[in-house]
Amino acid sequence: GNGLHDTGQYEDSLFVMEAELAVKRRLGVSEHSILVVQSNLANTYTELGRHEEALRIKQEVYSGYVKLFGEQHFDSLLAASNYANCLNELKRYGEAKVMLLKIMPVARRVLGECHVITLRIRTDYATALCDDDGATLNDLREAVTTFEDADRISHRVLGSAHPLTVDIELPLRDARAALGAR
Repeated sequence: GNGLHDTGQYEDSLFVMEAELAVKRRLGVSEHSILVVQSNLANTYTELGRHEEALRIKQEVYSGYVKLFGEQHFDSLLAASNYANCLNELKRYGEAKVMLLKIMPVARRVLGECHVITLRIRTDYATALCDDDGATLNDLREAVTTFEDADRISHRVLGSAHPLTVDIELPLRDARAALGAR
């Protein structure tokens, strides 16, 4: 399933992953193993444009990891980041902000300010602030500050060619432009 996904054959990948999930459930494999398959399945739904289905699964995966390992575990933080990112993709910024405000301090404490997951969580939060139609002037200021801080850390720790560093540049420009327009 992952091989098909990596080569862009998403429909075939979906078929294989759904079968794998059904078999693993029938065999009673570990909850962690099922969560991994569900996470991969959600990514495939996203690639197919089936965002609501992806969101539902990402929420299940996040809840599953929290039940299994607690909210401070790496897998829980990664799943929370993926879930919040999906909320942003669906323009459900209010829900994303609530989620991200909850997990941001946990990620900072557990992973540190410079970890890729912490930086992703912070940039997703800035995106939710900036892209929300109801964004206030203070929201835009906070978004710009958050993007700038994440950009600085990402350049220093990961380098200018890292995908996360590159991914921060456009939303940072957009946030600055939105703030300037106000």
